[in-house]
Amino acid sequence: MTRHSTELQRIVASLKGSGLSVELLDEGALVQDGDSRVALYAETDEQGGVLVRLHLDLDLYVEQDALADVLMGMNLMNQGLDYGTLMLDPVEDEDEEETLAFAVLGRSVLWLPDLDGVELNRLREHLRRFETEVTGAVERTLQGSSGMKA
Repeated sequence: MTRHSTELQRIVASLKGSGLSVELLDEGALVQDGDSRVALYAETDEQGGVLVRLHLDLDLYVEQDALADVLMGMNLMNQGLDYGTLMLDPVEDEDEEETLAFAVLGRSVLWLPDLDGVELNRLREHLRRFETEVTGAVERTLQGSSGMKA
């Protein structure tokens, strides 16, 4: 068993112990809290500690012709985020030669010096705030009169 899998297993056990629904994946874990599902990946940092990467799929897609407007809106939204950032990820279509659409994702990285109780509590709080902040920012923007056009 590698150190990577041991760290991930400790994180998963801690999150499950706090009442979250967590499912192990091939390379990470899927954390579900209500309707939100955040992918979590852990890796050893070369300088010590653990890097935890969070990915939140927002089920929001942008067509290539709307990219300029959406990028401006995402830049403005990212300025107000403390726990994550919004990014575009190309959607691969096997039938098309070029990318025609992009998925909007929330991403965050958290460095933990170790996996003691204090740091695992910090991870849980970061995870909660990340999901709340990113989904809230997107929902407010889409519901507002000057919302992001996608």
